[in-house]
Amino acid sequence: MCGIVGILSDRSSDLISSCNQMISHRGPDGAGVYVYKNLALGHNRLSIQDLSESANQPMHSDDGNYTIIFNGEIYNHNEIRSSLRNKINFKTTSDTETLLYAYIENGQKIFNRLNGIFAFAIINKRSGDLIIVRDQFGVKPLYYCINGNELFFGSEIKAFLKISGWNRELDYSALFNYLQLLYSPGEQTPFQNIKKLKPGHFLKCNIYSENLNVKFNKYYELPFDGTRHSLNEKDQISLLDSKFSKAVGRQLLSDVPVGFFLSGGVDSSLVVAKAREYSESKLNCFTIGTNSNDSRNEGFSDDLFYAKKVAKFLDVNLEIIPTDIDILNDFDKMVWHLDEPQADAAPLNVLNICNRAKDLGFKVLLGGTAGDDLFSGYRRHQALYYEKYFNILPSFAAPFIKGLSGALPTSSATLRRVKKLFQDIEKPQIERILSYYEWIPSDAIFSLFSKDIQGSLNTYEPISILENSLKNIAFDEDLLNKMLYLELKYFLPDHNLNYTDKMSMATGVEVRVPFLDYELVEMSTKIPVEFKMKNSNPKYILKKLAEKYLPKDIIYRSKTGFGAPVRKWIVEDLDEMVQDRLSQKNVSFYEIFDYKAVKKIIADNKAGCIDASYSILSLLAIDSWLRQFNNQS
Repeated sequence: MCGIVGILSDRSSDLISSCNQMISHRGPDGAGVYVYKNLALGHNRLSIQDLSESANQPMHSDDGNYTIIFNGEIYNHNEIRSSLRNKINFKTTSDTETLLYAYIENGQKIFNRLNGIFAFAIINKRSGDLIIVRDQFGVKPLYYCINGNELFFGSEIKAFLKISGWNRELDYSALFNYLQLLYSPGEQTPFQNIKKLKPGHFLKCNIYSENLNVKFNKYYELPFDGTRHSLNEKDQISLLDSKFSKAVGRQLLSDVPVGFFLSGGVDSSLVVAKAREYSESKLNCFTIGTNSNDSRNEGFSDDLFYAKKVAKFLDVNLEIIPTDIDILNDFDKMVWHLDEPQADAAPLNVLNICNRAKDLGFKVLLGGTAGDDLFSGYRRHQALYYEKYFNILPSFAAPFIKGLSGALPTSSATLRRVKKLFQDIEKPQIERILSYYEWIPSDAIFSLFSKDIQGSLNTYEPISILENSLKNIAFDEDLLNKMLYLELKYFLPDHNLNYTDKMSMATGVEVRVPFLDYELVEMSTKIPVEFKMKNSNPKYILKKLAEKYLPKDIIYRSKTGFGAPVRKWIVEDLDEMVQDRLSQKNVSFYEIFDYKAVKKIIADNKAGCIDASYSILSLLAIDSWLRQFNNQS
C-alpha cells in the first residue's frame, strides 16, 4: 500500500518531487522518483511485503526497459510468481516485482488474474507505451487529468494541486451528485478536468507520440449474467465457507503485524473468526465506543456491547477507541484527506481507529466492508420485499398513501424510513428502486443552485448514471441483483472504499477488504437471490454460515452503522458552523448556490419538516472543499 503519482509533460522533472510530497502521508517508509524523457514517476512507500530497500519503487526490470509504480497488494502473487520461476530470477519477495514480470510476460491478460487491490503504472521504454490500471472493484483510488498534451495521474487529487496551468473549472453536475447521493458515481469529481479511472479499467498512451492520444479500455465487468449455482442450501453454504476462508487467509499475507476492525456486526466478526483459524497467537482488534442515545436517535444500535461479546467469545484482544470526534476541528481535515466533498462522519471513525492501530504498531487492518454489498445487508434491499404489494395497488391508492406518509414527522428513524419507502410510490418500479439511493429529491437539490448554474443542470439526473449502467447486466433480471450491482459498481468504490482508503492512508495504515476477494465476488454473483434475501431477512446465507462460528444473538440483531449522530450535529454541535459558513457573506459559495434556498432547507430541517441533515452536511463539505482545493493554484 503506497501512493503513486505520474506526470507526462515537458515540465515533468520540475514538478514530480513537489507532487510526490503532497501525498507523502501515504508512504512514510520511503519515497522515490524516476524521470525518463518527458515522463516522471513518483512513489511513496508503506512497507508491507519485503521490507528491504531492494523492494523500493519505482522498480525497474533487469534489462532496464520496464519501470513500475504500484499502490496496493497482490494477494495471489506467490501463485503467479511460481508460474514465472523458470523464466525469472527474482531478487525480492515483493509483490511489486511479481506484478512487473507478470505483466512483461503476459501483457494485459494478467489483469484478470490479479487477486488484490491495486493501482499501478508501467512504462515500456522501447515502445513508449504507458499503461495505467485500476483494480476490478476500485478498492484503490486513481485520478487522472488530461491537459492538452499533458497527462497527470495519481492516488489523490491533491497531488495535482502544485501543478499550474490546467483548467480548474468546476463540474457542477458532480456537486449535484454529492448533494443527492453523498458521493459522485463513476468518473466525475468536483473538477471538470480531473476524472477517476473507473474500476476494472486501464488507460494507455504513448510517451513518444506528438499528440497525446489516451485510450481507455475496460478489462473487467461484474459477472451478473443471470446464471446461478444449482446447489442446495447446504452446499451453497459449504462453497461460501470455502471461498471466504481462502479470502481471509490470502489477505493475512504480510511481513508486518496485522490487526482487525471489530464492530460486533456479523461481517467484521466473521472475518475475525476466520482469521483465528490461521493464527497461533491472539488477534488484536479495534472498535469504536459509541454513545447509545445518539446511536438510537440516528437509527442504529450501539455496537460496543456486541464487540465486547464477540471479543470474549473468540478470545481476542479488543482495543476500544473513544468516540472523541471533534467535528468542528476535524471537519476540514477530513475533507482535505478525502479529496472529495463526501458528507459522512464515518471517515473520522476510520481515522481514529487507524491512528490508534498505528500507535500500537499495526500497519495493516482487515475489516468487514462489502459484506452488505455482496449479500444484501442494507435497508434499501429489504425495501424490495414490499415491491410485490406496490405493484398490485390500485391507481388511486398510491397518491393517497404518498400524501399520508409525506405528512409524517422526521423525528424518529422508523418514521423517516416509512416516509422514504412511500415517497416515490407513484413512480415506475425501476425509478422507485433507484430513488432509494437519493437522500432528498432532485427538485430540492436543483433549487439549491443559483439561477446561472441551474441552466447547465436543467436536464441532469445523477440517478441516470446508475440506471444506464444496468444495461451492462441486461441478462440478470432480478431486482435485488440489480441493486447489488449498483452497490459494487458505485456505492462501494465511490463512497465507502474511497473514505476507507483516504483516512487509513492519512495515518500510514493499509486497510484490506476480504469480502472483495476476486473469487468470492465472482461466486457471490451466482448465488440464487433467495439465499441472499429470504423473505425480508437480509444476508441469509452469510448468517447461516456465521452460525458455525458465532453466537446467534450476534448474528440475528438489528442492522447498525459505522457512523455518527449527524442529525444532532447539524442542529446542535455544528449549528454555529452552518450559520457562519453558509451565511450570505460567503460570496464565492453563493456564486454557485442560491442563498434563499439554502437558508430555507436549513430552517425546514431544524423545524423537523424535512430530513435534510446529510444534505446540509454535504453543503458544508462542498464549502470546505472549495476553500481548500479550489483556492490553490
